[in-house]
Amino acid sequence: MFGQLSNRESPRDLIVALDVHHSKSYHLGLGKNVSKSSLARANQDRDYHIFEEYAYYLVNEARQKRVSDIFKLEGNVYAFDSTTIDLCLSVFWWAKFRKKKGGIKVHTLYDVETQLPTFFISLKLLFTTLLQ
Repeated sequence: MFGQLSNRESPRDLIVALDVHHSKSYHLGLGKNVSKSSLARANQDRDYHIFEEYAYYLVNEARQKRVSDIFKLEGNVYAFDSTTIDLCLSVFWWAKFRKKKGGIKVHTLYDVETQLPTFFISLKLLFTTLLQ
């Protein structure tokens, strides 16, 4: 999560960012400094559902803190976003959509009033989805 929220571009970039805060590693539940190989092993065995579940938890927490009705409209107003996330094929072999490219497509439905996602789904990126 830290890597995504801090816009890290690679595992090495993430490790460098975490090393800056090495004195806080213990309090964050990381124990010692995180190495690139231990991060790779952890990600290989990690189930993606934990991130999906956590994202929905954060959305529900934020919804409880929303401001009053800004637009004074009847019903909800939603915005739809679709984005592609490039993935490294050596790590995410299942995400292949071209000879040397990998990625997933994330579709997100935003509640305009709360400015929070209400629904999101990630799909394996296929060549045909790029043409749309």
